[in-house]
Amino acid sequence: MEILKRKTQQNNLDEDAVLEYGSIVGGEEITTGSWIDVKNPYTNNLVGRVASIDEKLLLKIIADTRKTKLTMTRYERNRILNNMADAVEGRIDEISKLITDESGLSLKDTRYEASRVVDVLRFAAIKSFEDDSEVFPCDISKNGRNRRIYTTRCPLDLITAITPFNHPMNQVIHKIAPAIATNNTVILKPSEKTPLSAYYLAKLALECGLPPHALNVVNGPINDIAHELVSNDLVSLVSFTGSSKIGKLIAQNSGYKKVILELGGSSALLVLEDADIEEAVSITISGIFKNSAQRCTAIRRILVHKSLADDYGRRLAEKVSEISYGDPYDPNVDMGTVISESAAQEIENRVNEAIKLGATLLTGHARDGALYAPTVLDHVKNDFPLVAEETFGPVAPIIRFDTLEEAIDIANDTPYGLSGGVVSNHWPSIQKVITSLETGTVNVNEAPSYRLEWSPFGGVKDSGLGYKEGVIETMKGYTYVKTYSLPWDMP
Repeated sequence: MEILKRKTQQNNLDEDAVLEYGSIVGGEEITTGSWIDVKNPYTNNLVGRVASIDEKLLLKIIADTRKTKLTMTRYERNRILNNMADAVEGRIDEISKLITDESGLSLKDTRYEASRVVDVLRFAAIKSFEDDSEVFPCDISKNGRNRRIYTTRCPLDLITAITPFNHPMNQVIHKIAPAIATNNTVILKPSEKTPLSAYYLAKLALECGLPPHALNVVNGPINDIAHELVSNDLVSLVSFTGSSKIGKLIAQNSGYKKVILELGGSSALLVLEDADIEEAVSITISGIFKNSAQRCTAIRRILVHKSLADDYGRRLAEKVSEISYGDPYDPNVDMGTVISESAAQEIENRVNEAIKLGATLLTGHARDGALYAPTVLDHVKNDFPLVAEETFGPVAPIIRFDTLEEAIDIANDTPYGLSGGVVSNHWPSIQKVITSLETGTVNVNEAPSYRLEWSPFGGVKDSGLGYKEGVIETMKGYTYVKTYSLPWDMP
């Protein structure tokens, strides 16, 4: 398999060959003469391009995909998923470089992402063998009969999936693998900023035996295609990961269909009075700076008891100043760029604003193009725009508190409700945090972002509608329960 070998040399492009993908439709690549360029955020060089389609072609793709009825056996689905996992596992370096090319993330981060893709595929393969049907006896009531009621899960037929830029391949596989495991067809629209990984993955799936029209991948002008992907009556479910603003628009325009929304976050890490400072610093660093802090579950607010705050801030700044950032292709670099120079400028502006409002800069706050230094701020207030809004970048804002009740109030004083964490060994306080935080996840002595790829994941409030993702919950969401009953002679 030589997926990355298909390149084109154009007179108006750089000297180096550029990766090119047509829309993947019915197992073939379709080009229309219109393209979306993909540039590396670190070098600003063109690294690839994908075909752009219009609304007319999209309508045909939707109709053709909906007509496709998948009948793969559990064995066949399991084999495809495991073959894909084997292929990804054998090409970690190739895939890692591809993700770095389009995202500017460090090779350390993109190698980790590729390994997560393998986990998703393996877990979906395991679950594809399982049958979660149920049996209900009917002789348990005076109104019962000699029958048994059974349930089975059925696919929804057509799912549209819209994915963001921050995990270009892992976000995609979280939509695709459960669909393969449940015999659903998917039309995927990846982020136009980082689409190359999605097309690579789709071609890999086809080469591993996925039937035509099981997965179609398209991009195009947002105004032309986004509305149809969301509102078309032939679509059974819309699965979206991205900003809360766009998620709410999807909810308003989707019509009578299922919607799964995984949206933004403002995760708080509560460092309580009894916390081990070294442990808290280690958790903070792992919970913020991976993936250039471009994770919906990244720690956005660090709530530290006032008795620890000075020592914690000093030690955190020391450790953060040791994080190497720069050339994402350098295997020794810890952190690459954020997604674009404009994104880095927005982070820089919000930090400047926080400093003007009274925050103290402890380390970082330097920008070079799309590179933004790992940064620590102390004396931040919860109403500063830096933390009141989702700042999608490598900033560690420290907010001081006096009592546990105050910390919980601060943590909940946000439109978001995705995840949170607490560092403590005092069980009554831990229990109070778990029960009181208005979030979908609470992790104890661990970063708010921690999970396995098949465990339930999702938020409430502006972070989502309470539906969970993760392989197991997504497979449930991609199916409906059919109930039937049969005569049964009761003993």
